[in-house]
Amino acid sequence: MTKQNNETFDREAQKQQSEKLVGKLVTAIDEHPDKVQNYYDLGTLLTRLNSHEQAEELFMKALGIFKDDKKAVNLLSYGLGNLYYELGKYQDAINFYNKINDDKLKADAYLMMAQSLVQMKDYKRAVAYGLTAHDLRKQDPEINQVLGDALLALGNFKQAADFYDDILKRHPGRADTQFNRGLVAMVLGEEYKDYLNQAKQLDPDYYSRSESKIDDIQKALRKGPKQ
Repeated sequence: MTKQNNETFDREAQKQQSEKLVGKLVTAIDEHPDKVQNYYDLGTLLTRLNSHEQAEELFMKALGIFKDDKKAVNLLSYGLGNLYYELGKYQDAINFYNKINDDKLKADAYLMMAQSLVQMKDYKRAVAYGLTAHDLRKQDPEINQVLGDALLALGNFKQAADFYDDILKRHPGRADTQFNRGLVAMVLGEEYKDYLNQAKQLDPDYYSRSESKIDDIQKALRKGPKQ
C-alpha cells in the first residue's frame, strides 16, 4: 500500500470512528437529557470535526435547557468559548470565558482569555489574565507560554525568559518555547543558537513558519531593546 493510500485509509478510518462517536453521544443525550456532560462532549467533538454551526446550535440549545444550573452553564460557556476561539471570534470567546466562575474551570478560562487577547495583539491585558491563571496553576506550561509570548511581544524580555525557563525545566520538547527562548536570548546577549537549533529539530515546520521573527528581533535590536 502506498503512502497516499495509507493516508486515505487512515482518514477514512478516523472519519468512521468520529461518526460512530457522534452517534454514541447523540444516543447518550437522548437517553440522559439531564446530563450536561453529554452535551458538552458532543459540542466539543463537533468543534474538533469543524462542524461549527452544529456545535454552536447544540451549545446554545443546552444553555437554554440548563439555564438554572450554574455548574452546567459554566461548562457550556467554556465549550462555546472554545468554539468561538477556534473560529477566530476572539471577543465572542472572551465574553463567554468571562461568565465562568466555577473554581475547576477558572484557570482554564483565564488561560483562554489570555490566548484570545494575544491573538488580538492586546498583550497588556493578556499578561493580566495570564498572571491570574498563573496564580491558580503556576506550573502549567500553557499558562507560562502565553505569559512568555505576551511579555516577549511587549519587549519585557527578562520576564519572558523566566517563564520560558520554567517551562523548559519540565518540558524541553516544546519547539515554540525553545524558539522564543532563543529570540529572548538574542536580545539579552546570551547564547541563543542552541535554543533555535533545538526548535528546528523538534518541529522543522514550526521553525520555518516562525523564522521571520529572528529578523524582527534583529531589527528591534538595532533600535535598542525595550526594558
